[in-house]
Amino acid sequence: MTEPLIRLQGIQKYYGDYHALRGVDLDIRAGEFFSLLGPSGCGKTTLLRVIAGFEGVTEGTVMIGGTDMTRLSPNRRPTNMVFQSYAIFPHLTVAQNVGFGLRKRSDLNRQAKDTLVDDALDMVGLDGYGKRAAHALSGGQRQRVALARALVLRPKVLLLDEPLSALDRKMREQMQVELIRLQRQVGITFILVTHDQEEALVMSDRIAVMFEGEIAQLAEAEALYRRPVSRRVAEFIGVMNFLPATVDGDVVDAAGLGKMVVQDLQSTATTAGDPMVGFRPETATLLFPGQQTEGRVAEGRVVEVVYYGDMTYYDVTLDGAEKPVRISMRNVFGRPVLDIGTQARLAWSPGAITLFR
Repeated sequence: MTEPLIRLQGIQKYYGDYHALRGVDLDIRAGEFFSLLGPSGCGKTTLLRVIAGFEGVTEGTVMIGGTDMTRLSPNRRPTNMVFQSYAIFPHLTVAQNVGFGLRKRSDLNRQAKDTLVDDALDMVGLDGYGKRAAHALSGGQRQRVALARALVLRPKVLLLDEPLSALDRKMREQMQVELIRLQRQVGITFILVTHDQEEALVMSDRIAVMFEGEIAQLAEAEALYRRPVSRRVAEFIGVMNFLPATVDGDVVDAAGLGKMVVQDLQSTATTAGDPMVGFRPETATLLFPGQQTEGRVAEGRVVEVVYYGDMTYYDVTLDGAEKPVRISMRNVFGRPVLDIGTQARLAWSPGAITLFR
């Protein structure tokens, strides 16, 4: 098996009495787009700064490329970081910003440095922008300059600390695609810190979900979404409906859905509290008049409708359940939007259900 590019072993980090990182063990592969995802204060940015060398560790080892980097300063590590604020120098041109880290490279002449700067600007889609004033750039352009400045040094690892948080929604979505393209083009390891679940799912090969300084689950994006290992992870990643259930041997009886066999469900998970079943809003569907299904059917009533143009979200109270479940359905031509109060049939499959017990 190929050795990981980055190996973190037993990482403990204290700030006085505050335990920020609690025994983190993590392997990150060469050439992957990896994300650290979690709510504010979970330790994800601290862990990123530990990899970069901006934070020391109380205990543990940081290995990069098979070399122990635990006590090395940031400038001696094969990493570079794009900060949330971009840290662009407004009094310099774009080219001067990008080439700032090359100033002390005595092994490169002026022409070689200029070539590296031009190549970096071309990679981020800013070819021809070198002479522009940095203070006159848009938010998206400043973000690209920050990326180019990090990439011009040819690091093995690019560290991204919520780099898209200052952008509006449309620009964020555009830059997500640009970062994916860029990572594939340069082929180096990207490590992204974000609290945005959708951003992590869209961009990442693998995701580590963190709570209270620990990794709660590490998995590929689809596996993380489809097979969360706990209710807390399931609630943090997207939207999931939960229904109380009882388990008697191999039989699960879920409020509003009825009985099903454990073997027919998603792989079971361990969590605190009473047993529950969960399913994503898009894995069930409402049946319209005359529509038939080979799957299981539950009866209920529509209690809320939210129309988004391409999608409609329905809140449905199932017979035998106290709280409504949310169902998302794509709008297609000729299919009406159901009204509040409509008696509804919900089609579902045990294969889309996860048991938390």
